[in-house]
Amino acid sequence: MSLVILQGYILVSEGDLERVEKELPNHVRTTLQEKGCLKFVVEKDSGVTNRFNVYEEFVDEEAFEFHQKRVSESTWGKITCNVKRYYEIKRI
Repeated sequence: MSLVILQGYILVSEGDLERVEKELPNHVRTTLQEKGCLKFVVEKDSGVTNRFNVYEEFVDEEAFEFHQKRVSESTWGKITCNVKRYYEIKRI
């Protein structure tokens, strides 16, 4: 079993920004309730209006994959389908 850490940021278009900001609290709350989620932080960048910094920790690959699948089928997944993602994923 290896810890999975995802770290990076997303860039949201101006047209999607309001919807993303509105849905973000639900996305964070739902993710933190997932089995195997150790830490999940998505915060608006203080210097770039449309940038959100992301940090995630999951107990193992199975928990991380479950999260990815759930998100792809969620409201968050639908409203962020056009965001640009810049992530680094580590398995330790």
